[in-house]
Amino acid sequence: MVQETQRKLSFFLSSLKDVFLFFFSMGRKSSKLKVFFLISILPVVIALIIKVNQFLSDRTPIQGIFIFNNMSVVIYLQFLILLLALFYGTSVCSEEVEGKTLTYLTTRPVSKSALLVGKYAAYTSLAIIMTSIGVILSFLILNLDDLLNFSLYKTLLRDVVVLSLGLMCYTAFFTFIGTIMKKSILFGLIFSFGWENVIQYFPGSTQRFAIVHYLKSLLPVPKTGRFSFLMVRLEPSSPLFAVFMIFLITGVFLGLACILFSWKEYIFED
Repeated sequence: MVQETQRKLSFFLSSLKDVFLFFFSMGRKSSKLKVFFLISILPVVIALIIKVNQFLSDRTPIQGIFIFNNMSVVIYLQFLILLLALFYGTSVCSEEVEGKTLTYLTTRPVSKSALLVGKYAAYTSLAIIMTSIGVILSFLILNLDDLLNFSLYKTLLRDVVVLSLGLMCYTAFFTFIGTIMKKSILFGLIFSFGWENVIQYFPGSTQRFAIVHYLKSLLPVPKTGRFSFLMVRLEPSSPLFAVFMIFLITGVFLGLACILFSWKEYIFED
């Protein structure tokens, strides 16, 4: 019994690795990645504009780390990671159904769960890499005059980790949505830029029903500043509990997605 379980686990992990490598390689060459990469480096362009404007201006420049912190919250946390997770997460299942390749993939000696988790991991990795490149370049540009201040790199590392956790969690949620809904993109847009951007400002425990609440709980709360309103009414959870909830939400929705993907019969439309 133990040997049989070990054999199945070994086969699952081997299949998972093969699926991950296959879709990661395909994803790197896809036209979708080029479009998303251009979107993900928009903050880099904004950082360049800000830096050039500071260089040409006679006014005392705002600290680069201050601008970077606000940029991370406003552009990456509130917009970019939601967009990347939505389109990558929902496409984990919908690509195979709409492209009518699901039948071919499921005839291979790979379980549906390994297929879904492997593809989810590949797409999440691509999204994390794109986001991290943009964050690092923005940080370097905005802090060009203070790159030898190594204490600033703690902020960079923290933001990269938080955004990566956000992508991991949101992509798992949208992968689940993609397995149960045909119009998953529409629902995802309403959830991302409706629910997630509204419920986080509700007082009390209500805000804990938003994933972004747990991500913001891992970031410092600015007392003053142009964008401090983004942390208004935030009643942060403890960092340990926030990380626990992020992993729990990821595991629950990814597990539900695997169950539905394995059991559901998909009907291909002409």
